[in-house]
Parts: sequence; structure tokens; C-alpha cells
Amino acid sequence: MQKVKAAKVPVPEAAEVIPRLRSAGIIDLSARISGDGRFRFVPIANGRESEVADMGFDIIEIPSRSEGSLSPLEKVQDALAHLGGSVTGMLPDKWEIAGRTVTMKIDPSLSAYLGEIGDAYADALGVSAVYADVSGVHDELRIPDVRLIHGEPCDAVKTESGITYSWDPGRIMFASGNLVERARMGKTDCSGETVVDMFAGIGYFTLPIARFAGARRVIACEKNPVSYGYLVRNISLNGLEDRVIPVLADNRALCGKHFADRIMMGYVQRTSEFVPNALSMAKPGCIIHYHDTFMVGTEREETERIFGGCTDAFEILSIREVKSFAPNVSHYVADVRVRSDTLA
Repeated sequence: MQKVKAAKVPVPEAAEVIPRLRSAGIIDLSARISGDGRFRFVPIANGRESEVADMGFDIIEIPSRSEGSLSPLEKVQDALAHLGGSVTGMLPDKWEIAGRTVTMKIDPSLSAYLGEIGDAYADALGVSAVYADVSGVHDELRIPDVRLIHGEPCDAVKTESGITYSWDPGRIMFASGNLVERARMGKTDCSGETVVDMFAGIGYFTLPIARFAGARRVIACEKNPVSYGYLVRNISLNGLEDRVIPVLADNRALCGKHFADRIMMGYVQRTSEFVPNALSMAKPGCIIHYHDTFMVGTEREETERIFGGCTDAFEILSIREVKSFAPNVSHYVADVRVRSDTLA
């Protein structure tokens, strides 16, 4: 931490001395006056030390700001200052805290310092485990490329809009960017409906729909065994065993025809491959919440193309942007109603 010179003023003299130093322009106003009960430590402006010494006060070095006034990033930068500005200038200023864990993206050029970086963030944020998001999620099972850089592996726990989620940050990436859409689904009227969540994960959409939207039952399908284990745990954590049926399977293996009143397709980039299966499960009037990534401005055209390649009996009720995905590419959700003449 950067330090400044300060006058060591006895507390009994402080009420008279500090205003005098201030009026003379001797105090460094960018730094904080501190103390220890016996003395007030008054920061001195550059070049004014001799005047303070002539007044008979000792001069000491103090931190330019108190520890409590620093942001977590500033604390980390101070702790890693010995690595130089080329490192501290690239430290992440965003992170996801959940329970005793934190996950953050760290520039690959800092790989040689991951241990020190993890220690510094753990101390500044008061967490037990620090994970570095190396390159996001991969393949159909959405497995994260994550590295533990501080502490021991432990589950993350997060309560969001009245729903508690638990997961292992080392094996599952939490979809934090879908917060608004999860909240929207919790407010959707699903009274008495049978809902199918084709890509349930740990329960991102399943849980708010089951808890708040009035669904009669939610069939939550997940093929990743790790995610499925946390899905089952989260169903129990939220007391929803009577409304949610978890299924460990590829959703294309689900049995039954035309039984779903509503279908969640909370997946991106390859979602179109699963539209025929969704249509086979849809009742007349079923609403499909279709997630995908499109070039900005092409979302309606692309949604019409994808569904039009499978059926003529559909209508797009609305399309909303969920979040930015890449330059000029966004993640969208389309609410698509299936008409009765889809059925075969």
C-alpha cells in the first residue's frame, strides 16, 4: 500500500494544531488523518516536512488510506504491488461470489501468478475458495473449464429471488447472466400446467416455475450426471419434491406425445437441433420458450426459419434479448405458441 509522511500530533494538542496545519496548507488533503488513541497522524503535503519538524512534531510514514476505505480490488492490487503494474493493471474487477466461493475470469497472461492472485482475492473478499474461469463452458454437457487457485473444493450456495441454488463451481458454471429471465419465468402464469424443462441444469428455470408460477408439475430433464445430482439436491433444498420430476436423460429420450402445456428450451447455439422433439411433446396451444444466439437484428428471421423448417403451425408471441453473447451477437428468448394443426 502506498504510504505518506505524517505529523505525529499528541491527542491533547490535536484540536489546536490540526486547524493551524490545515490553514497553512501543510496537510495532504488526499490522505486520511488517522490515530491510535494517543496520537493523531496528520498527512503532510510534499515538501512541507521541514516546517512540521520545526514545530517539534515527529514525522512517521502511514498508509495513504485506511484499510477499511479500500475497495476489494484496491486491497488485491496493494497485496500484489510487488508483481508490478503490468500484473496489477490486468487483475479482474468483476467476480461471482456464492457462499464461501468466488469465481472470476483471469487473463491467461497471468497464469504464472494464479496462486498469489487466488490468495489475495480470498483475503480481500473473505472467501474460502477461489476459482479461475479459464475458458467458459464446453460441449453438450456444458462442462466448465475452471481451475481452483485458492483453498479446497467446496459447494457454492446462492439465494436468488427466493430460490436457493447449490452447485460445485469446479464442475458446474452458474448461469448468472440469466437472472432477469429466471425471475420472469417465476412470474409467468403456469397455473395447472405440465411444464417440461428440456435442459434443466441445476434447476435454473425449473425451480422458480415450480415455486412461484403455479405449475401442476415440472418434468426437469438433465443429461449431465453432476448437474442432475445438484438438480435433485436443489429440488429438496426448496421443498419442491411434490411438483418437480427430475429425469436423468437426454431429452430426446423422453417418452410421450403431446402432453406439455409449456416447454423450456434454456440452451443456446445448438438449440435448433431439439425443436422437433419439443414439437412432439407439445399440446395444442403449448408455449415454447426458445433460447438461442443470433446476430443482432436477425433474431425474428432466424426464429421463423428454425421453427418453419419443422412446422407451419406456430406463431412468435415475443422475442427478448437475455444478454450480450459476443460482439454483435446476443442471447435471445422467443416465446413461440404451437397451433393445433402441428399435431400428427
